[in-house]
Formats: sequence, structure tokens, C-alpha cells
Amino acid sequence: MKKSEFKEFVKKNPILIKYIRNGSMSWQKFYEIYDIYGDDESVWKEYLSPSNDSDSSVSLSGFDFIKNLDFDSIQSGVTSLQRVLSLLQDMTNKKSVNSNNSNVYSTRPLYKHFED
Repeated sequence: MKKSEFKEFVKKNPILIKYIRNGSMSWQKFYEIYDIYGDDESVWKEYLSPSNDSDSSVSLSGFDFIKNLDFDSIQSGVTSLQRVLSLLQDMTNKKSVNSNNSNVYSTRPLYKHFED
């Protein structure tokens, strides 16, 4: 219940996103403040008051999002995914090779001897 109320609070106050994007706050910290104090204006006035910056609006451009990305962690994630895909591909190739080999082998009838 509290979580949905917090989401509504953020929708009413989108200026909070600015603090998340510039790294000065996290959603966890904001949620903890909301959990303790609710939407008490005296607590939130620091975050909800317009800043003295020339850009007081929330920027939704893709460049702000890209600036905050950690490319090393993305690269390691992609590398891990490539390893998993390679492993799965190797496993499926071995299964198909094994299934082809099993089709080549045919059992000898029981009533025949080796040189018959």
C-alpha cells in the first residue's frame, strides 16, 4: 500500500527524478523518507522547491541517461551473456552430433553370428 502511495507522490512531484539522475539521492533514500514522514511538506521542501539552476525542469533527454551508465559493468554483462550463449550452442551441437552417431549404429540381429 505504501509503495503505491509513494509512486503517486513521485508522479505528482517529478522534480524528484532530477536528484536521482544527478546521483545526489536514490529511490531507496526517497522511499525511506516517505515511509517515515509521508508527504509532510516541511520534510520535502528541500527537494520540491525549485532550484536556483537555470535548468529547474526535469530533463528527459537520452544523453543524461547515457552519462550515468557504467560501461565497464555493461561490457562485463555482455561478455557473460556471450559465454552463456556459446555454452548453450556447444551443448546443442554436441546433442545433434550424438544423435547423428546413434542413427549410424544399427544393432545386429540376435540369430546371426559374427561372420554370417
